[in-house]
Amino acid sequence: MTANRFFENLKNKKVSLGCAITLSDLTVSELAGDCGMDFAWIDAEHAPHTIEGVQRHLIALRGTGCAGFVRVRANDPMLVKPYLDLAPDAIIFPMINTPEDAEKAVAACRYPKSGIRGCGIRRGIRYGAEPFSDYLQRSQSEPMVIIQIEHIDAVRNLDEILEVPGIGSICIGPCDLSGSMGILNQVEDAELNRIIDEVCLKVKAKGLLLGTAAGNYSRWKARKVDWLAGISDWGAMAAGVSHFRAEYENA
Repeated sequence: MTANRFFENLKNKKVSLGCAITLSDLTVSELAGDCGMDFAWIDAEHAPHTIEGVQRHLIALRGTGCAGFVRVRANDPMLVKPYLDLAPDAIIFPMINTPEDAEKAVAACRYPKSGIRGCGIRRGIRYGAEPFSDYLQRSQSEPMVIIQIEHIDAVRNLDEILEVPGIGSICIGPCDLSGSMGILNQVEDAELNRIIDEVCLKVKAKGLLLGTAAGNYSRWKARKVDWLAGISDWGAMAAGVSHFRAEYENA
């Protein structure tokens, strides 16, 4: 990890704001960092990123003060391994529904004896600029392991999941959670929000970082999130284009 605003904010108990990166052009990550985002959520689950593309985004972020998170497609150690070797600040694991899932995710991100990660140190040691021994010390807690709670089964197993050592943060996925409850995208549903409130309380009581990638910022602020990916590259572009057209037509 390099010095960045996300980890400075943690020390200062300040909420971090981030942008989801779905477009392939590395300029969008550099722009997000230069425009003040605290982290960039590079989405390798739903966006058509190649691993080379993810690396370019992480390189573009270096020096902007913006942390680089990578969401992988699945909780598969062989799939995750090459992303770890790109030295992101955090790995986001989708659809973690059991404590066994969470243990598998943590183990994939840590070297033996703590985990099962294979050793590929190229970018992690900054191409030899950092001693391997120093890197190994850092790797005991880096990258941060973020697991997504986005299914009703995960909610049912939440108490056991939160007991798994090595989890750095919990990310709530309201849309997929609503789908697992049979009310896809009904994000204002009272029962859904009661469940999310309960999850947030348990996460904060456990002392873990709480985050999400969702709208309704005032509600998430009230839930005391530590980080929020509240905008995407394509969303920002679409909003800007729509605003320009409306502004011209109303002139």
